[in-house]
Order: sequence, then structure tokens, then C-alpha cells
Amino acid sequence: MGDSLNKSDIASLSDEIFESRITNHESPNSMSSSPLLADLIDALRCLPGVGAKTAQRMAFHVLERDRDGARKLAERLALAVERIGNCSRCRTFSEEEVCVYCASPSRDRGLLCVVETPVDQLAIEQATGYRGQYFVLLGRLSPLDGLGPKQLGLDLLATRLAEGEVQELIVATNPTVEGEATAHMLSQLARAAGVRASRLAHGVPLGGELEFIDRGTLAHAFGGRQEL
Repeated sequence: MGDSLNKSDIASLSDEIFESRITNHESPNSMSSSPLLADLIDALRCLPGVGAKTAQRMAFHVLERDRDGARKLAERLALAVERIGNCSRCRTFSEEEVCVYCASPSRDRGLLCVVETPVDQLAIEQATGYRGQYFVLLGRLSPLDGLGPKQLGLDLLATRLAEGEVQELIVATNPTVEGEATAHMLSQLARAAGVRASRLAHGVPLGGELEFIDRGTLAHAFGGRQEL
């Protein structure tokens, strides 16, 4: 037999089976005597990775065992949606007009790291000693999804580069087809502004063994080898 399924795989498969039953036999509303409960289950499905079965389990849990937690979650969610916006300079999530990263006088304004999402920004902040500033694209070039230069805020980025403070643009987009296309456009933007552009290294992970690394990653690492 192949590799065993992990908990995430099992939950995903369970959701697919459950959704198939709903599609072929009955609607979600017919599965509950309470329209509000059906609406709650449907609303929970907006979360990433949450299918019909998982949403139903979540809804039953908060109603059966943790109504106080559900009230707190509802309050915090409503408050976050109301108060959290985007920084006017870097576009990351912020409750203020300018986020703490952009407002901090201790950060190096000559370094600007471009990431796809606030999650990527947080990962770099927690795992590295980077002390420069950020610019968050909130996506990556994907014409099929309606994401072009305007949606990624490249006009705002060009304005920042033209201010003359940035000396190096660190491109930290993901190593996907769309991420590489985005990185290429960012490098052109930096070149036009006379700013040095660099790209995060990709390749063999620390502690990894070559025999277990996929061919694409290994080929990328081999092509980007460095002199010792």
C-alpha cells in the first residue's frame, strides 16, 4: 500500500464524501430542523480547508460545549473586520494608518522586502534577523484571477522606490510560476528606479538529504550553486 493518510487527508476526504452526499441527495438546509444552524454551518465554510462536514462539526461543538467561546469569537471577529485595515505604505494588516514596521525609527529604510501576504511577512519576521521594512503585495500576478500590477499595488511600490530611500529591494515571493513572474516584474521595477534587486535563495533545506529532495528543488539548487 502507499503512504498512510494523515489527519488532514482524512478530514478532507470526509468533507468531500459529505459534500457529495449533499449534492446528490439533499440540501444543507434539509439536514437541520434549524435554519439558523444551517446558516451557521454554511458561513463556517468560508474558512480555508473547511468543508461541509468540518463546518458541521465546528457548529455543533460551539453550540454543545462552548457557547461562551463562540460569543467571544463572534465579538473579536466583528471587531477585527471593523478595525483592521491596510497600512498606507506597505499594505500589511494594521489598525493604524501606518503600521508598526513602517513607523519604527529603528528599522533600516534602505532595505525593502517584498512578500506576497502578511503571513509571509510574519514568517520572515519570526525566523530571521531582518530589520528592514516590508511591502505586501496581497497576492501575486495571476491574470486569470484578476490580479495584475494595479491589484498588487505596484504603483505604490514604484512611488516608494522613487523616493530614493530604498537601496535594495529584496524579492521574497514564493517559488511558483506566478511567484517567479511576479519576481521578474519586481526586478524590472527596481531596475527602472536604479535600485538593487535581490532574490531569496531557494534549494536544499538545512539538514536535508539529497536522495529525499524532489527533482525540481534539487535542479533549482544546483543551478543556483555558489562559490565557496
